[in-house]
Amino acid sequence: MKEFELKYGCNPNQKPAKIYMRDGSDLPIEILNGRPGYINFLDAFNSWQLVKELKEATGLPAATSFKHVSPTSAAVGIVLPEKLKKACFVDDIEGLDDSPLACAYARARGTDRLCSFGDWIALSDECDAVTATLIKREVSDGIIAPGYTPEALEILKSKRKGGYNIVKIDPDYVPEEQETKQVFGITFQQGRNNYKIGKDLFDNIVTKNKNLPESALRDLIITLITLKYTQSNSVCYAVDGQAIGVGAGQQSRIHCTRLAGSKADTWFLRQSDKVLNLPFKEEIGRPVRDNVIDGYINQNEEDVCADGIWQKYFTEQPSPFTPEEQKEYLSKVTDVALGSDAFFPFADNVERALKSGVKYIAEPGGSIRDDLVIECCDANDVVMAFTGMRLFHH
Repeated sequence: MKEFELKYGCNPNQKPAKIYMRDGSDLPIEILNGRPGYINFLDAFNSWQLVKELKEATGLPAATSFKHVSPTSAAVGIVLPEKLKKACFVDDIEGLDDSPLACAYARARGTDRLCSFGDWIALSDECDAVTATLIKREVSDGIIAPGYTPEALEILKSKRKGGYNIVKIDPDYVPEEQETKQVFGITFQQGRNNYKIGKDLFDNIVTKNKNLPESALRDLIITLITLKYTQSNSVCYAVDGQAIGVGAGQQSRIHCTRLAGSKADTWFLRQSDKVLNLPFKEEIGRPVRDNVIDGYINQNEEDVCADGIWQKYFTEQPSPFTPEEQKEYLSKVTDVALGSDAFFPFADNVERALKSGVKYIAEPGGSIRDDLVIECCDANDVVMAFTGMRLFHH
């Protein structure tokens, strides 16, 4: 296939639209089902790069959930603890523990379920039936993977009344070294960001505490590869083989750190007994439960514990999850990794990260206040590595 005509571009008024190879060669994809759109393909090609690199860097199957050209999370194939399974609504999936790929997607999709609603999925490996079964029941726009088992393909084709977008990509495709794009009719050209993120990137530990275990190295790799495909400015928290909070596209670094931290906090709190034992009515579906849980934790638009409201969702009135209770729960969280796509200009980023259990940090370094950032890390026994590599993505 030389080119694929799209219904429209980013918006319905932006016509005509298509994807094609500038050199006239065949596209490195097959569209097995559906008709993906412009934004679908932006998500597909960015997300595929992320999971491919994660697999190469860790040796584990990887998955990501993308929305509007940024990942909500990314994860590798590690079996989920029972409480996390329940928090991610996957405790009833048969054979989950036997499919590392399904575990990776369960983690990625379960991290930030509000933002993953209507996501684009990327898988590093051939999609199996267990992974497809998990995907089938979630609201999603489409998927890209290097292959699909016959059973998985049939399961996925049944989504969205047969219109689910399924894309197969050639895993051996290598793009040109130079990439171009147009803005306002003006062409930009740059070399592709082919920087390889691996364990040697964290050799320059600048803090007094230099104890960086293998698990933390893995999680720092996950943060930086995730950030490589996240709209900048961006900060990512990770633990136990998955990104648990992504703060994307903020103009201020501290806003990135706060946003990602609040998402990480919500992820941890979802696994508390108080949330896991909320007395939902049986007929309340997963998307509504996600909204209610978020409201219960973050006290957002409606007080779901209030008279006249709780009756819509619960069989009995739950007690509020007070700020004091949440603070106590989060105080026990530790060993979280944090990556930043550019240097921390102030120590306030470290102070905020500490509230979400951050123990390990990777950032490029190079701020005129590096000494103050390092001092804050040392005062809190945090391990920090300067990578020397900025990871802006636009």
